[in-house]
Amino acid sequence: MITKLLKTASAAVIATMISATASFAVDLEFYFPVAVGGAAADTIEQLTAEYAAANPDVNITAIYAGSYQDAGQKALTAARGGNPPQLSVLLSTQMFTLIDEDVIVPFDDFLSEEEKSDWIGGFYPSFMENSQTGGKTYGIPFQRSTPVLYWNKEAFAAAGLNPEVAPANWDEMVEMGKALTLKDSAGNVTQWGVRIPSAGFPYWLFQGLSTPAGAILANAEGNKVNFNDPKVVEALEYLVALSAEHGIMQPGSIDWGPTPKAFFEGETAMMWTTTGNLTNVRNNAPFDFGVAMLPAKERRGAPTGGGNFYLFKDSTDEQKDAAVDFVQWITAPEQAAAWSIATGYIAPRPDTWETQTMKGYAADFPPALVARDQLEYAVAELSTYENGKVTQALNDALLAAISGEKSAKEALDEAQAKAERILKPYQ
Repeated sequence: MITKLLKTASAAVIATMISATASFAVDLEFYFPVAVGGAAADTIEQLTAEYAAANPDVNITAIYAGSYQDAGQKALTAARGGNPPQLSVLLSTQMFTLIDEDVIVPFDDFLSEEEKSDWIGGFYPSFMENSQTGGKTYGIPFQRSTPVLYWNKEAFAAAGLNPEVAPANWDEMVEMGKALTLKDSAGNVTQWGVRIPSAGFPYWLFQGLSTPAGAILANAEGNKVNFNDPKVVEALEYLVALSAEHGIMQPGSIDWGPTPKAFFEGETAMMWTTTGNLTNVRNNAPFDFGVAMLPAKERRGAPTGGGNFYLFKDSTDEQKDAAVDFVQWITAPEQAAAWSIATGYIAPRPDTWETQTMKGYAADFPPALVARDQLEYAVAELSTYENGKVTQALNDALLAAISGEKSAKEALDEAQAKAERILKPYQ
């Protein structure tokens, strides 16, 4: 009888403890954009559930907020209204805007000196260029990428090209593109040589041309741009010439979203898009394909891209501590490996690539290494104060030149003047 009473009492105590734990659990929300195909949303759901199971004192909810643009707008609107998420994955280029809006706090304030050294110091330096400013770490790389070149090996073979060799430089891309551009008997193009989207994230893919040309579009402080640098003009003239002169790319504005589908369906033999589409291409391309670094000019080069975790200001210290713990956990090697394999995004720390999981994945699928290796030549994605307005000025210039409305130099001179007016208060 006594034993039974003790067992009953123990059960009651345990139940009370569980109830108390649930009652005092820290509630976390984070916004998460899905910008590419593949298993991004499912993987985040799985990882979040795994963390919650191991941490019953934290109630964490991932809220899918649409595109990067949608997620950024929703997060800012919520923050301005006094009800922000505690954490969000937003574009790395939004760092200066979020600081200017005074809605985020640096991760450093919630880390020990050892964590600052070992954890913060363990990310690829090229990703940290869009994550740190003024000696503080405002963003933690997670959904990070670079653009890469995908090519259809079967189309290359049919054109008499080596199916194992992608164009290494601008001239080779033109020459291969001419061989790959096919027309029917009526003169209509049935397969373009290359597709570089100019709507959606035009400035980003354009950096895949301006960087190899030897130009840097903005300074590290985010208050000056170099849009009309002669090397930037050269890059835009080359982009325009792919259609207007060489006839190897569809004329006019090219949408970002349908680009992988156009590749799958044989509408283009080469495409430029994010490595975040890698798993999507692997799962859906009905032909053998290759992945390569972007073609070189004066140098190799590509921008980094994608999203960082940001820690929002208007939350309790307990929520911030829990949010930091979650970010540390999800960027740890095994979780980062699962994320990278599911999506194609680059695991943002070298230690992830040393896991047996990633070694096995890379051995089985070597294209996964291309974007990582391209980090050696990568530069920061265009990021400034008033980033939306500044990038829009450049995007408008790109469209004006692509459409033939203005010359590359005229369009970029105008973009430079607009950007200087916008950024003057920050200089």
